[in-house]
Amino acid sequence: MFEAILADHNIYLFYLINGGLENSFFNLIMPLLTNFGNFFVWAIICLLIYLFGGRLGREVAVLGLLALILSNVLVILLKFIIAEPRPFLALPNVDLLTPESGSSFPSGHTASVFAAATAIGLKYHQKAKGKKYWLIYPLLLFAMAVGFSRIYVGVHYPYDVIVGALLGVICALIILKYEDKILYSKIAHTIRINKILEFKPRDKLRRIFNKTN
Repeated sequence: MFEAILADHNIYLFYLINGGLENSFFNLIMPLLTNFGNFFVWAIICLLIYLFGGRLGREVAVLGLLALILSNVLVILLKFIIAEPRPFLALPNVDLLTPESGSSFPSGHTASVFAAATAIGLKYHQKAKGKKYWLIYPLLLFAMAVGFSRIYVGVHYPYDVIVGALLGVICALIILKYEDKILYSKIAHTIRINKILEFKPRDKLRRIFNKTN
């Protein structure tokens, strides 16, 4: 009975967001916003932080990418095991604004954006000064907006998004908890993580540019 209540609540919230909040502004913005949960978008963001963020940025980028990878591995496993159909395949009268394939539970886009946002934001929050110190707050708000968009465009139930968000945050916290072992242990030294952190891409690019001139 409890499972039935949860299922009914899940469907009710889905229709409330997917249809009840429908408006022309959201119809324009949400299909664009939802793409910012894509794994490759955040992988590129991590690469940019690595290239232009200095020593701290390189640490942030490595940790953010690892949190992203861990969350996606777990999402793939859960999707394979649970294999829940997406709402537009299981329910009538769904406003589908963007095509999507695969299983519904949990939301991989939401897990990705929360994993990367939490790892990047918290690492800067712990170490950096100035504006970057507060980066965690807008990043998490942005992650929430992306999660909301997954429901609005009709590809996920609310519970998919909630579990995806929790999964992403937990993966980021695990990576940050063991960051010293990940970045500075003997194993990390063996697989040359230290070389990745010590590499200065801006200096390398500057030398290449100078040689070409």
